[in-house]
Amino acid sequence: MPEPPVPPTAKKLPKQRVHHGDTFVDEYEWLRDKESPETITYLEAENAYTAARTAHLAELREEIFGEIKARTKETDLSVPSRKGGYWYYWRSVEGMQYGIGCRCPLGSPDDWAPPALDADTEVAGEEVLLDCNQLAEGHEFFSVGAYSVSPDGGLLAFSVDTVGDERFLLQVKDLSSGELLPDQVPNTAYGATWDLDATMLFYTTVDDSWRPHKVWRHRLRTDSADDTVVFHEPDERFWVSVGRTRSDRYLMIGAGSKVTSEYRVLDANDPTGEFRVVSPRRQGVEYAVEHAVIGGEDCFLVLHNDGAENFEIAKAPADATSSEQWSALLPHDPAIRLEDVDAFSGHLVVSQRSDGLTRLRVIELSESAPQGLGEDYLVEFDDAIYAVGTAGNPEFSAPMIRLGYTTMATPPAIYDFDVVTRSLRLLKQTPVLPHPRLGAFDPAAYEQHREWAEAEDGTRIPISIVCPKDAPADGDGGLPMVLYGYGSYEISIDPYFTIPRLSLLDRGIGFAIAHVRGGGEMGRRWYEEGKTLAKKNTFTDFVACAEHLVKTGWTSPERLVAEGGSAGGLLMGAVANLAPEAFAGIVANVAFVDPLTSILDPSLPLTVIEWEEWGNPLESPEVYAYMRSYSPYENVQAQAYPAILAETSLNDTRVLYVEPAKWVAKLRETATGERDFLLKTEMAAGHGGVSGRYNAWKDQAFSLAWIIDRLQRS
Repeated sequence: MPEPPVPPTAKKLPKQRVHHGDTFVDEYEWLRDKESPETITYLEAENAYTAARTAHLAELREEIFGEIKARTKETDLSVPSRKGGYWYYWRSVEGMQYGIGCRCPLGSPDDWAPPALDADTEVAGEEVLLDCNQLAEGHEFFSVGAYSVSPDGGLLAFSVDTVGDERFLLQVKDLSSGELLPDQVPNTAYGATWDLDATMLFYTTVDDSWRPHKVWRHRLRTDSADDTVVFHEPDERFWVSVGRTRSDRYLMIGAGSKVTSEYRVLDANDPTGEFRVVSPRRQGVEYAVEHAVIGGEDCFLVLHNDGAENFEIAKAPADATSSEQWSALLPHDPAIRLEDVDAFSGHLVVSQRSDGLTRLRVIELSESAPQGLGEDYLVEFDDAIYAVGTAGNPEFSAPMIRLGYTTMATPPAIYDFDVVTRSLRLLKQTPVLPHPRLGAFDPAAYEQHREWAEAEDGTRIPISIVCPKDAPADGDGGLPMVLYGYGSYEISIDPYFTIPRLSLLDRGIGFAIAHVRGGGEMGRRWYEEGKTLAKKNTFTDFVACAEHLVKTGWTSPERLVAEGGSAGGLLMGAVANLAPEAFAGIVANVAFVDPLTSILDPSLPLTVIEWEEWGNPLESPEVYAYMRSYSPYENVQAQAYPAILAETSLNDTRVLYVEPAKWVAKLRETATGERDFLLKTEMAAGHGGVSGRYNAWKDQAFSLAWIIDRLQRS
């Protein structure tokens, strides 16, 4: 018998951190030095150990990868989206890692129904705008950050990242000749925006903390060294962005912190003019601006929370410079969280949520109606739990709404909704191909459920569940399950479908989403009750969901694996300390498990903007003590922990690799019992993990195989 693999032992190099009279000795902070050969050697040793400990899963991983690949239509087309004189879409080709951006001309100016393109046949008049496979050649990592066609359709501004650090090289392609123009701008952030004449390009760059802080104007065919800063945001809490309204009437600069926002606008016909503030920022007031034409007049729709916890929509004149000029158009409703408003020439679309579900609300525009607003109604769906949202509506004059819809048991579908007939037209549903061994995909083989757990303070926490049909019938706790959670930044994890998850379901494993506080599923208060000095609600809510699944007979602790990533990785680390006995295993992806160390250091990427999410432990002893009490790394205890798989990326700029690396080292040193802890570091990837769909499938297969292995041991 071969000797079992021996885990690496990280050396201890004590470093004191002293704040507010508290001293914490960090013995693994030396791992932060990314340039140190010793750090890289250690991470590679951890990878080798993980590979050895999971070698027995190689066949299962290949089997799962094969299932994902077989079920996915590898040569496919996205639903074309109309803009200007073209239909724009993306191709995927069997054997190729990345997408290919394409377009074909409209049949006529009145053609609003997308053509039924066939991925396997030649498309008349098709142009390839960007072949990401060619651009990715020779690179271990590849990602596109900007993809913007000029209003006249003649130029493409695009940017690429070949490292994973989310810093992009911005370039311009002449679509008539296929040639790259000499214009190149390094180290840009996401996105780029054209002026109407396609002579100028607006983009953003980041500061030393990797915060988008400047908006630049670049004149085409000039040296980027001569570019002009049109806006600089000195407040380190604020990110900036730049864009153009759907109507093409205005250029717009947004500046936002976690709790405050401010917008500037400029007539798109005057790109060298001065941007005007729509309403000066006020601490704690968030707003977003959308240009509309109501009653024949230009105006702005302002989605804001000024005296409206769940937001309301106001109307402002096009020359507005203050919130005093806002008038309520869609008043605040405490039962409905308004999340977005999209304006078109004939209607408005409001994205909202209530009772933990997303909804789309249509408001018809009518010059003869009061305030210019006609009938107001919801787009209706029959499923008990689902997710719906707008999808690809670039044309202001579009007479319909493009939307996306999915459930946990049915693949995502793209529809056009006719606002006149109020009918849905299915354009495409993500195909799930038959598997040679498992047969055809049948949504009826799975069922969905909505459960409600009760938190320690009596709050009811929604849980969305998908499982094999009739799996919970006996209620004896025999269903192996994965419980997923996030719970930060008001990000909602709505019910969704994925092909890789079928590899769990078809092995008799259920999947549940715990919609814990800190997310936005139940409105703004849901978020407020899971942040700063109420952050622990996120963790106890998740444990309450796990306990509910056990109490109601769905599963048992030895048949339950928890999973979360990024801020959801913080959740995983916290519940590992809080209730290790509740889980058979934990998967923590790019995990924010050393939050206090990071939030105490304003020189680190993105720290200052995070203070409004977590609190400022540098200034507040109360915040420091509170974060100190839940920080996963600092609260590892001499207790038995479930098996843990921590996955991270060396070039991640959002959650640095050092956090899970230190955490695993501390767990291995401190925990009692089996101490089954694995660290897997992608050495050429960023926050989103590896790039390329086949690489991503293999990465997913790795995690899924580990989960299945843990659940099969029970």
